Amino acid sequence: MTQTPLNPGDSPLVREALSSVVSRETSATQAATQAGDTPGGAESTWPRPPKCRVIAVANQKGGVGKTTTSVNIAAALSMNGQRVLVVDLDPQGNASTALATEHRGDVPDVYQVLVDDLPMADIVKQVPDMPGLYCAPATIDLAGAEIELVSLVAREARLRRALSAYEAELDYIIIDCPPSLGLLTVNALVAAEEVMIPIQCEYYALEGLGQLLRNVDLIKAHLNPTLRLSTIVLTMYDGRTRLASQVAEEVRAHFGDTVLNTVIPRSVRLSEAPSYGQSVMTYDPGSSGAMAYMDAAREIAHRAATV
Repeated sequence: MTQTPLNPGDSPLVREALSSVVSRETSATQAATQAGDTPGGAESTWPRPPKCRVIAVANQKGGVGKTTTSVNIAAALSMNGQRVLVVDLDPQGNASTALATEHRGDVPDVYQVLVDDLPMADIVKQVPDMPGLYCAPATIDLAGAEIELVSLVAREARLRRALSAYEAELDYIIIDCPPSLGLLTVNALVAAEEVMIPIQCEYYALEGLGQLLRNVDLIKAHLNPTLRLSTIVLTMYDGRTRLASQVAEEVRAHFGDTVLNTVIPRSVRLSEAPSYGQSVMTYDPGSSGAMAYMDAAREIAHRAATV
């Protein structure tokens, strides 16, 4: 089947080069993280959580894989019988793009939910060709929400209130946070019960982690006592470098079982998929990135029994 990217013009030579890069992706990571069955699995269904799990995917450092993780974990869960809503809380709207959800300036979006009290049901859209997967899109208007929220009553809890009033039956709500610790991220952390932190396997990725964890503790103490750090995902792992292994070991030593066994490798397919308006789970299910996210989602789903 031939697919046409949103930015056409790739020559066969470029495609061949991309394919060769993909073929060199580290297979050692996958060997270490396979759960013993095929990705997507022979398992008929994954366990449903006792109640809807609201997970904020947060890290104030940009480029660590927050949106990629949010989209692909959500897609993998929905492909295995879960009902999942992705709330795009990043003004860049990348999660909306990856889920083929319209987010032009005139489309009702999360901004109107937060600032104008529009019901969440009025903006949620079914993701094309993905039963059980829904998206609440973000437009560029959301960039102004940080300022406009300042003067509003209960400004930190507006997303929580909107989600509480949303009556759809869901197993997971995954909130893709912007790369900052402003009011949008605070709204996500107040609305969520769990925090998932993607950490890039490079030294700089560890530097801002302390501030994020302090913010989580502050919000837990003053605004949301049920909030907890439930999951850390190691992303952009390159098994050919000693640094990636050292960062992974350091994170595991500090956070223990909070860190998923599965690590997400660097993958060209993960970068390509959004240009087709798809997650990597549907764009190239056999790629190392798709298999890794399927295994990560399986771990998260099976942790639901202990939530």
